[in-house]
Amino acid sequence: MDHPLLGTNAPAFKLPDQNGKTHQLSDYTGKWVIIYFYPKDMTPGCTVEACSFRDNEARLTAAGAVVLGVSADSVKQHAKFVEKKSLNFPLLADETKDMCKAYQSYGKKKFLGRTYDGIMRNTFLVDPKGKIVKVYEAVKPATHVEEILEDLKAIA
Repeated sequence: MDHPLLGTNAPAFKLPDQNGKTHQLSDYTGKWVIIYFYPKDMTPGCTVEACSFRDNEARLTAAGAVVLGVSADSVKQHAKFVEKKSLNFPLLADETKDMCKAYQSYGKKKFLGRTYDGIMRNTFLVDPKGKIVKVYEAVKPATHVEEILEDLKAIA
C-alpha cells in the first residue's frame, strides 16, 4: 500500500539538532534528503540504525544525500547519543512530536501484546525539489541504508 505522503511535497519543519542549531527543509533544497524517524536514542534498534547511517555517510554524501534523524528526545539527550556513538549527521529534537505527526510517523504501535502511541521507524526520501519520492515503513535497522543507496542509484 502506498503511503499517503508519497509524491507530495515534504512537510516543512524547523527543529534544533544536538547542538541547538536549527534545521529546516528549505536548508536542503537541491539535495536528496533522507529523513528517518526512530523511537528513542540509545536503544538497540535505534543504535544499529544510527551507526549504519554513520558508517555509510561517505557513500550517502557521494550519492548527493544528507541524513536527518528525528525522535522526540531532547537536544541534550541527542548530544549524548551523538557523542557516545560518534554520529556524523544531525539528530533533530521533535519534543512536541509535531514533525513526527506531520510525516504520519507517530501513532498506535504494538509491543509484547501492548498497544501504545509512539514514533514509528519510518524513513522518507525527499528529492532535491522537496518532493517525497520514497517512503520506507517499519524498516529493518541493519539493512535499511543499503536499501536507500540502491534506490538513490536507481532514481537519482
